[in-house]
Amino acid sequence: MTVHAFRFHSHQFQSRVRAAFGPRKPRHRVLRIVLGVLGLAVLAGLVVVGAVVGTVMLLAGLVLRQVRGLRSRPVTGEVMSAEYRVVDSRHLPRP
Repeated sequence: MTVHAFRFHSHQFQSRVRAAFGPRKPRHRVLRIVLGVLGLAVLAGLVVVGAVVGTVMLLAGLVLRQVRGLRSRPVTGEVMSAEYRVVDSRHLPRP
């Protein structure tokens, strides 16, 4: 091995690493355009599917709430009144 085999700060090493992990675009113009349009179509499809799934989830939750009649307590207009007293922590029982 040469002396330069393990020198990671060299320009050649950095350019090889960037080239290894960089995205490769096709050189043909038509293929590049077709793949770009295909990528946009996939992105738009994912957005539409996500919006539809979210809407279905919201509607299902609303329907279930209407079917079950979920209310925490009935609203009657009555008011509960009470008196409260602050208790010092020394007077509380210890576990």
